[in-house]
Amino acid sequence: MKIRRNRSVYDKKIIITGASKGIGREIAKEIAAQGGIPILVARSTELLEELAEEIEVNNGICKIYPIETFSREAIAEQINTMMEKEERIHGLINNAGFGIFDSIEDLNIEDVEEMFQVNVLAGIQYAKGFLPHFLQFKGKSHIINIVSQSAKLPTPKTAGYAASKHAMLGFTNVLRQETRESSLTVTSVNLGPVKTSFFEVADKNGEYQQNVEKYMLKPEKIASKVVHSLFTNKREINMPWWMEAGSIFYRLFPGLMEKMLKSQFDKK
Repeated sequence: MKIRRNRSVYDKKIIITGASKGIGREIAKEIAAQGGIPILVARSTELLEELAEEIEVNNGICKIYPIETFSREAIAEQINTMMEKEERIHGLINNAGFGIFDSIEDLNIEDVEEMFQVNVLAGIQYAKGFLPHFLQFKGKSHIINIVSQSAKLPTPKTAGYAASKHAMLGFTNVLRQETRESSLTVTSVNLGPVKTSFFEVADKNGEYQQNVEKYMLKPEKIASKVVHSLFTNKREINMPWWMEAGSIFYRLFPGLMEKMLKSQFDKK
């Protein structure tokens, strides 16, 4: 795939959470290919080391910071370590997250708590932790939060997941407003279904994945778009475009949309 060049990425240190696979892995590779320095965060040391080796074989540079769990204490310790070791960090991409699709009747509250910890609270803690660092420099900094179209267009069996992503989108919009006079850019990336291992956990019987397979986004395409937007004044990235159009219509005509698209919404 042809690399879309973003010269602003060159020699910039950019943290990516959930970097060991899927979208995060592709973003890390794309940043390295453009001369940036991805700082890789994930729970699997083995997968991070494999990715680091791949990046270095291709003449890229990266750093890895494994984390055992995305708990408040572990994240606080990791942020302190990064701040001590890295003189200047330029960007943060909050990508770590997971989903579980269940009806509310069958929902496990412990699963919901974990989704909120990883999908929302961890991202908020990373953003808050690095915010003073970003604001103290005159050069451009960037926080990108990988959210979901579920934040805008919730469907059956996504109660816990959609609620967590809705919360993260709300946080992102507030962070953008509070820092609008600074050199920090804040971007949300709102995605439809992506062809990654996400569905191994979210959709264990594979039914939803099978139903939407032809619509699934490729992580490489997402990575290209995200990295191309780094250090530009991009408010949102919405993919695919037709799902974003659907979310706009849903906000305007929710009852009508739920009635018209019932069969589509029920594909989980």
